[in-house]
Amino acid sequence: MKASSRVEQPVWIRTLIGWHVVFYALLVVVAIAAATSSDLGSGKKLAYLVLLAVVALAYWFVAMPAMVSRNVVLSNVYRLLMIACIAGAIAIYTQSVFVLFIVSPQIWLLSRRTVDAIVLTLVLLTAVGTAQLWAAGWTTDAFWSILPWMLISLVVSSVMGIWIDRVIAQSQQRADLIEELESTRDELAAAHHSAGVMAERERMAREIHDTLAQGMTSIVMLAQTASAELSRAQTGSTELSRGGADAVAGRLSAIEDTARENLAEARALVAAFTPVALSEATLTEVLRRQAERFAAETGVDVQVSLDMPDEEVAGLPQGQQVVLLRAAQEALANVRKHAGATTVLITLTMSADGVGISVSDDGTGFEPSAAGSGYGLAAMRGRVEESGGSVQVESAPGRGTRIQVLIPSTSQENS
Repeated sequence: MKASSRVEQPVWIRTLIGWHVVFYALLVVVAIAAATSSDLGSGKKLAYLVLLAVVALAYWFVAMPAMVSRNVVLSNVYRLLMIACIAGAIAIYTQSVFVLFIVSPQIWLLSRRTVDAIVLTLVLLTAVGTAQLWAAGWTTDAFWSILPWMLISLVVSSVMGIWIDRVIAQSQQRADLIEELESTRDELAAAHHSAGVMAERERMAREIHDTLAQGMTSIVMLAQTASAELSRAQTGSTELSRGGADAVAGRLSAIEDTARENLAEARALVAAFTPVALSEATLTEVLRRQAERFAAETGVDVQVSLDMPDEEVAGLPQGQQVVLLRAAQEALANVRKHAGATTVLITLTMSADGVGISVSDDGTGFEPSAAGSGYGLAAMRGRVEESGGSVQVESAPGRGTRIQVLIPSTSQENS
């Protein structure tokens, strides 16, 4: 029998209870049979019961721990003691020979190697056969009558023992496989959980970048502009001029409006991922509102052009509208921070390939291959590609920039 693996003990614990019950039940049966037999005197009955008691105690205190721990020393001590006691008991009361049915498998259960089990089985049957021959008076007729049964018992015990060994080995293999599968399942579940957490973090990062971060940038720029206008208005005078006061008030009003929208976006992010603006207006209205605010904050002329009916824009799936709006917001944020443009054109189009939005400016432009370090374009690509779409950036130094986003139509996605 193979050495114990770390999953063997649970298998043994679940299966050995039946062996214990059957073993002690047979001992009780043969003990009652011997105690009530009229063929045995009181002295033989006492000796027989003492031998059975020794086997019962040895099984409890030696064999059972050895079966669980696979201790070689305990296993050998019990088996040799058990063989001696069973042989003595059968010599006293030969009718109890059927206990071989339960003690033979014990030899196999406690063996690590098949050859050890076969040798000890042969020793057991030889001892039992000798005990029967002694009880019969060492006659030749008794020898020849006992020998066939001993040979048959040897063959049956060996076959049964090998079968038990195979069953135990297969049970251990199944236990190993089940543990491996459970471990793999747990690892996959952990990997999926980690991937989901990372994807959710990335999505939240994009949402914050496209909404709250850009709003905060706008607030900072407005505050800086208001501070500069306040400083200019106060230069050379202790009182703020009427025009300077109006300009500062306008900037402060814009800051308040932007902060309120940021607060609404933050609440929308907590409740869901649909932009609060789209829950209150159509995509067209939101784009035009964004363009007006951008123009007021930066002085850049921003135009919104629709190459599709307004009702078709309103009929776009909510997810597509969110992607298109976020793409426009990111493009405008890049214009604010890098382009130095004077005009921007936002165009919303519908074609056989799907729905798209483009943002063009006449700014300084850049080399697209050198713009991979920014988070904004990477976040835009990630969001669009999750929707099955694509992003194209056309730009060159001194020639402005054009960002095109194309998302497949719903029918194409389903097909």
